[in-house]
Amino acid sequence: MSLMRRMRDITVATLNERLEQAEDPVKLIDQYLAAQREQIMQSEKVHRQLMVHAQSLRQQVTSAEQLRDKREQQALIALKAGEDHVAKMALQEKLLQEEKYEQFKELYDQSKHSIVELEEQLDQLKRDFDEVLSKRQYYMARLESVRLQKRMNESMQGSLGINGRTFHRLEERISDMELETRSLRDVRQMGRELAHAGGEMQQALERELSQLRTKLEKEGWLK
Repeated sequence: MSLMRRMRDITVATLNERLEQAEDPVKLIDQYLAAQREQIMQSEKVHRQLMVHAQSLRQQVTSAEQLRDKREQQALIALKAGEDHVAKMALQEKLLQEEKYEQFKELYDQSKHSIVELEEQLDQLKRDFDEVLSKRQYYMARLESVRLQKRMNESMQGSLGINGRTFHRLEERISDMELETRSLRDVRQMGRELAHAGGEMQQALERELSQLRTKLEKEGWLK
């Protein structure tokens, strides 16, 4: 596992742990995304530089390979012409180009490997970025849900408060009306019973009524 991959795993694990404890997860995610975006940009810059360098190495490899093959053909031609000295000079140049070819070929292969590794890391960085971005969208949706739920609760509480007071007052008014109606009905019932009461009852009631009047006069209620 490469150092960058280990760093990536540590970073993601740290982010997940901090998200569980964060009071503002969206802010934390935005900080992570900003750092991740910067890392992606830097990696893409290095990738472009690697591509340019690999192209330069490839040209060196191709040039050395072509010149090597050319000197070998020249050595063959010189040998056929009996010019051993010229053939040796051509073969000496061929060996130099062969060495150059091997050196640049090794560097070119290393650069291709580095490009492949960096591309894999870039893909992983972008996948991590997309994953964290989706988490941001999820937490934003959760926060919006909480905000709307809070507003709904406040609205319902306000509505219930108004309706509750209104219905309470209405209940009191109706109760008063019912009590008044029952009291009047009871009094009328007593009047009917009084009308049908016997003479002795009538006399007793008159005496009670007279006593009450006397009491009220003494207390100054009646003149």
